[in-house]
Amino acid sequence: MKISLGVNNCLTPTPTILCGANVNGKPNYNTIAWIGIMDRALISLTMERTHFTNQGIKENGTFSVNIPTSEMIVETDYCGYVSGEKVDKGALFESFYGTLETAPMIRQCPVNMECELVRTLDDLSRHEVFVGKIRETFCDEEYLTNGKVDFARLQPILYITDGSYWRLGERLGKLGDFWKQLKKES
Repeated sequence: MKISLGVNNCLTPTPTILCGANVNGKPNYNTIAWIGIMDRALISLTMERTHFTNQGIKENGTFSVNIPTSEMIVETDYCGYVSGEKVDKGALFESFYGTLETAPMIRQCPVNMECELVRTLDDLSRHEVFVGKIRETFCDEEYLTNGKVDFARLQPILYITDGSYWRLGERLGKLGDFWKQLKKES
């Protein structure tokens, strides 16, 4: 029997990322789990409008998406609980910049994407949605297999809507590996 859960978004887990933006000329990072893929080059970040990082995204029209490993759980959780208005979160990391020059990225994170802001949706209650176009992606060589990010090696931090963090489990196969099983039966 199905049990009603009411309004309950079960589209998790999602990767937990550190969003970077220059605020008042300094790198700032915020932990975000409400992210979305819009197509190969467009992503969305949903953030409460009170976040300090939002100012920098709007001011510069750029931001970064940094994917930490599960070994970075302490720093990642910290960046989600303290405000960049009160604490210099940029001092936790070694920052670097790509061609956009105003989207700080975290060298300690194996994967970094610098993004150009293309749209802000700001009429959503207490949240703002930032839509960004990925301009460049960087990855530490040790996390690549055949030129692609190896998420088993990376072990990103996953977020579940019950407020808990998880690690990535086992690989089941590739897209297209399974559908033919039903085709044979019909």
